[in-house]
Amino acid sequence: MKTVKTMATSTLLLLLMGVIHVWADTSSVCLADLNDLTDLNDCFHFKKLGCTCGCQPYGSDRKQAFVVNCTNRGFTNTLMLKDLPAATEVLIFSGNNIRQLPWNVLGNDKDYINLKEVDMSNNNINEILGKSYHKVSSVTRLILNHNDLRISDGFGDDNKHHPRVFSNFVNLRELHLTNAFADNSPENLAEDLHDIFYQSNLSQLIKLHLEQNEIRTFKDPGIFCNLPKLMDVHLGNNELEHLDFDVSCLKQLRFIDLEANKIAKLNLKDLVAMDTLPRRNQTLMVDLTNNPINCDCNIRDFVAWLGSTKVTVRNGDMLKCGQGYPYDNIGKRILDVHDFQCLPPKRYSEALHASSTTIPVLIAFLVCLFVLLVGTLLYMNKSHLKHQLTPILDSVSRKVQYTSIGKQDQEMDV
Repeated sequence: MKTVKTMATSTLLLLLMGVIHVWADTSSVCLADLNDLTDLNDCFHFKKLGCTCGCQPYGSDRKQAFVVNCTNRGFTNTLMLKDLPAATEVLIFSGNNIRQLPWNVLGNDKDYINLKEVDMSNNNINEILGKSYHKVSSVTRLILNHNDLRISDGFGDDNKHHPRVFSNFVNLRELHLTNAFADNSPENLAEDLHDIFYQSNLSQLIKLHLEQNEIRTFKDPGIFCNLPKLMDVHLGNNELEHLDFDVSCLKQLRFIDLEANKIAKLNLKDLVAMDTLPRRNQTLMVDLTNNPINCDCNIRDFVAWLGSTKVTVRNGDMLKCGQGYPYDNIGKRILDVHDFQCLPPKRYSEALHASSTTIPVLIAFLVCLFVLLVGTLLYMNKSHLKHQLTPILDSVSRKVQYTSIGKQDQEMDV
C-alpha cells in the first residue's frame, strides 16, 4: 500500500513539474494579462478591422505569444496602431499601402515593454520619418522587407534622409531590409546606409539582411564597423563584385552571404582580409554560390585559397565556373578545373568586337519586332479603329473647311 502511495505521489509530482514547465515555456504575457480588460477592448477594436488579436502559437517553437496581425487589410494609414494593446509581443502589419510612416506610429500613451517583433513588410513604404518609431526599446526584430524606401532622393524639404530612423531600437538584434529600397535608388545608397548605421545606435545588432537591393559597392569600407556585435551579414542577390567592406573591425562576425552577386573573382586583398578572422580564433563562413566566377588565369590565387583557407566556404566543392578560358571551363566545378589560361589578346579583342556588334544588331531586331507587332495589332483592329477615328477626322476636316472659309471672307472684305 505504501508503495502505491509513493508511486501516486511521484506521478503527481511529475505532472506538477510538467505543468510548471509548460507554464514557464508559455508567454508570461498570455498568462498574466489574458483577462486585462483594456487589452481585451483594444483587441475587440482590431478584430472589428479584420485583424487577429490575442494569444496564439508563434514562431518556429510555436510558443504562445500575444500577436496582433493586420496582414493584407488594405489600410492606407496607421492610426489604429495608436490603440495597440499594451500586452502585444508581436505586431504584424504587412501587405497594406502606407506611403509614409508618420511620427509616433505607436502613439505616446503606452509603454510597450513586451513588444519583441515588428513586421511592417510589403507596405509600399516610401518614407520613414525620423520620429516614426517611439516606445520600441524592447523590440529585438524589425522587418521592413519589400518596401519602396527612398534615401536622399531630394533636396530641402524633399530630402528623405533620416539617419536616426532606427535610433530608438536600442535592443534590436535583427534588422531585415530585403528588397526594402526603391529600384531607382541613388548610387549613394550604401553611403546613406552608413550614416544610418552610425547614427542609429544599433550596438546590439546581430543579424543584418540587405538582400535584393541592387547594391553595387560600399564607398566606405567601414560601413558596418559601428555594429560591434554583428554576426551575420546577408548581401545575397545584389550587384557586388568584391568584398567591399572591412571585416577586421567585426570581432563577432561569423557569416557573410554573398550569394548571387556579380563576383567574377575575389582578389588577394579580399582573401587575406577573410583569413584574418580564423587567425584570431574567429569562425567564419562565406557563401559564394551562384556568382559568375571567371575561371581563367586570374583565378589561381582564389583556387589555391579554397584549398588552404580555414574559412568555411558554404558548398565550396560545388562552386562552378560562370565564365572562363579555355571556354570548356564554363559550367565545370572549380575544383575539377586544372587548366587556367589567359584569353589571347587577339581573341580578347574579337570578343570585345563581337559584343560591340551584337548589341546594335539585337536592338535593331527588337525595334523591327516592335514595329511588326504594332502593325499587326493595327491591322487586326482596323475596323474598330476606323469606327473610332472617322468622327475625329470628320471633325478636323470641318474645322479646316471653316478656317478656309474664314480666310476667304477676310480676303474678300479687304
